[in-house]
Parts: sequence; C-alpha cells; structure tokens
Amino acid sequence: MSRQNYYAARRHRHRREVDEGLIVQLVQEQRRAQPRIGARKLLWLIQKELDQAGVKLGRDRFFSLLRTHGLLVEKKRSWPRTTNSRHTLPVFRNLLADFEVRAPNQAWVSDLTYVRTDEGFMFAAVIMDKYSRKIVGSHIGDSLEAMGCIQALDVALADLPDSCSPIHHSDRGCQYCCHEYVGRLVARGLSVSMTEKNHCYENAMAERVIGTLKREYELDATFRTKQQATAAFHQAVSIYNNLRPHLSLNYRTPAEVHGNAA
Repeated sequence: MSRQNYYAARRHRHRREVDEGLIVQLVQEQRRAQPRIGARKLLWLIQKELDQAGVKLGRDRFFSLLRTHGLLVEKKRSWPRTTNSRHTLPVFRNLLADFEVRAPNQAWVSDLTYVRTDEGFMFAAVIMDKYSRKIVGSHIGDSLEAMGCIQALDVALADLPDSCSPIHHSDRGCQYCCHEYVGRLVARGLSVSMTEKNHCYENAMAERVIGTLKREYELDATFRTKQQATAAFHQAVSIYNNLRPHLSLNYRTPAEVHGNAA
C-alpha cells in the first residue's frame, strides 16, 4: 500500500469512528426518553441530525452498530391478561369489524393492564383514538374494578367535541360491560362495540398500544412504590402521544395527527 493510500484509509477509519460516536450519542439521547423504542423509529428520529452532520447511514449498518454497542432492544416476555368476560352483564356486537375510520373521534378502542410494584399491583386503563393513535383517556389506580376505566373514559369525554360521537370499542371485560360504564357512553351518544368471536384479534389495536407502553417505556418493570409507577405511567402516555413517531402515520406523532385533523 502506498503512503497516500495508507493515510487515506486512516482518515476514512477515523471519520467512520467519529460518525459512529455521533450515532451512538444520538441514540442514547433518544433512549433516555424512550428506552425501548424500535430501531427503525430511532433511525428516523435521528436522521435530521445525521444529515446536518453529513453522516451517511444505511439501515443495515445502523442495526449492526446498535448490535455492536449493545443498543438493540430485546423482546420481553408477555404478561397475564386482566379480562374477565365470564359475567352476566349485557354485551354488544362488534361495530368496528367492517368500519373504516377516516378521521379522529370516529372510533375509540380501549384496554386495561396491570403494573407491578413492591407495594402491590396497580391497574392502568387507556382509551385510544383508532385514527390518530392518540391516547385520549387514561387512568392508573389500585383497583381492577370498573372505576379506573370509568375515570379514563371521563378524561376522554372531557376533551371530546360536542359534535363528535365515536364508536367505543372494548373487550367483554366486566369493567366495560357494567351498567355505569355503558350508561356513560349512551348518555354521551357513543355507540357501544365489543369483541365477539376472536377476542384477541378484534381488539388488537388496543392491546398493541398496551404492549408498546409496557415494552418501550418499561411499564412491565417492578416499581418500588405505587407513586413511582403512577409517575412512570403518566410520563409514558405523554411521550407516546407527543414524541413517538408511528410508521402508520408516516412518522408523525399521534398528538400531531389528532390535532391537525381535528
């Protein structure tokens, strides 16, 4: 190798090392707020900074770099279900099976999950807009009874424009079938929709948002106190709504899509 080629190769290696240092730094900054966000979304989030710095980075090299630095997110185990559909309360047919949403506040999906703490379990309820993916109502509390879901619903209804009456979809859990919950929906003019045959598929979107909150924002961890779990839950919902880009939304955030369309 000639001296000229030697120094050119050394400059190339040095530039590559500098580039990789910047990439790792940008990834770590994003991971502070969203520790379990996927690699494709990470690359999209840091692409503007990379372009400004003149760093060219393909997806394969990015994945390889994350793997080298131990920054790939490992899949975590699943968690128990909180649905109790063995009850005698009224149930409703699935209105979303053939319904195509075209704007926010046409359809909401809802689900409930647990959060583990050293002081006992907490239960988190979320309601998500099917079009924008924004979590429009949420609540975390000590009880698996209906009141937590009702409080999440009250949050969603408080911001719902008077002209809108979305379909409210859920599983057949007793929290959503109880008279008080259904009564609130009917009083506000919302149609009631529930899963029928293939329960796990008919409410898949709501279950996915629960999975995202637990995996990417580490709500599947065991918190020391209920106060810590509550703060982590509210922070996760805020980051999900306002910072997390969605592939299905052309890398826009739920809050952006919900606000623009509204």
